[in-house]
Amino acid sequence: MEEVSPCPINSTLFQQEDQKGITYRIPALLYIPPVHTFLAFAEKRSTSRDVDALYLVFRRGVMKGLSVQWGPLQPLMEATLPGHRTMNPCPVWEQNTGRVYLFFICVRDHITEHRQITLGKNAARLCFVCSQDAGCSWGEVKDLTEEVVGSELKHWATFAVGPGHGIQLQSGRLVIPAYAYHFSRWFLCFPCSVKPHSLMIYSDDLGVTWQHGKLIGPQVTGECQVAEVTGRAGNLVLYCSARTPNRFRAESFSTDCGDCFQKPTLNPQLHEPRTGCQGSVVSFRPLKMPYSQDPSGKDAPTTQKHPLLDSSLELEGGGGTPSPTWLLYSHPASKRRRINLGIYYNRNPLEVTCWSRPWILHCGPSGYSDLAVVEEQGLFACLFECGKEHECEQIAFRLFSSREVLSREDTSPSRN
Repeated sequence: MEEVSPCPINSTLFQQEDQKGITYRIPALLYIPPVHTFLAFAEKRSTSRDVDALYLVFRRGVMKGLSVQWGPLQPLMEATLPGHRTMNPCPVWEQNTGRVYLFFICVRDHITEHRQITLGKNAARLCFVCSQDAGCSWGEVKDLTEEVVGSELKHWATFAVGPGHGIQLQSGRLVIPAYAYHFSRWFLCFPCSVKPHSLMIYSDDLGVTWQHGKLIGPQVTGECQVAEVTGRAGNLVLYCSARTPNRFRAESFSTDCGDCFQKPTLNPQLHEPRTGCQGSVVSFRPLKMPYSQDPSGKDAPTTQKHPLLDSSLELEGGGGTPSPTWLLYSHPASKRRRINLGIYYNRNPLEVTCWSRPWILHCGPSGYSDLAVVEEQGLFACLFECGKEHECEQIAFRLFSSREVLSREDTSPSRN
């Protein structure tokens, strides 16, 4: 049967309202497999500035064949604290209970991140709301700041989660990526050496209680996302991709489910524009390889096609064999500006030199993005900031196949 590709058309889910100045930023995307449903989140802002964030909004989308039927835009007023603005949506789906946990931060009105960093006085709260019906309704907001951060708050000038999605590991652990501006000492009335460091917030009891892992360092790392991959010996490794101001993306690995990460390294294959930009990463099981290696090292043809050219093939693994994993990554492909949203893949996640050249999902201004895997359809989804003149004009959604990522790789525009 011939494979049918999804229609390569962007769906605009959140549109800037020019006359009112209303802007939607910071996309987060979650796919819930049992009900074939997407949840797309964003911040509603009175302007494009961070300090003018208001509250979160979302839309529910249901898969209908190879397209998505979207419901109306809804304000998420459950995810608010009085006198605070709500920022950085970061959802995760817990597959045992079916619950969706939506994490975010609430920041005291009109207090900028710069002010918190300069004065060393945190104004952010760590919060979440929970849905037990795939986003049809939401429970009351819960403030976890004291439970999760506790006494560490005196060393954190400020912090945030995500943005983007969290994940559930095969062990059952729920992981929410985060970052904190950490300082260790004061000079007169000001904190010294305030630097951002990525870290994980996690739960080992299906979301009942939460705690945080160790700061990733000493390399400066900020907004991050994680994906679980299979190591060479079949062990599970947590991969972290983090934003930096140092021209390249930082990567790090954890072998203890995210409590502690190895020293991060900058990857010269993954460029950052100027001060950097948020990016998204997901892991997925590849399709069966088209060739096997015989003892002489020559390629032995098989009956299977190339894994990225036919998504109808079976997934690798099974029969007790550890299932290999690849990575998919989204980020502006330019070295200098937030333009040309690129999709990259890596067949060997533990090898830092194995990233592909980008397939350009959107030509032109683009910013933050979030990926999701629709494994049963062999598809991927991306929710991303984009526009014609600047990246804050809209947040769009796009379904695409693995075939598209490979077929256009060699014709991608320059990263410059």
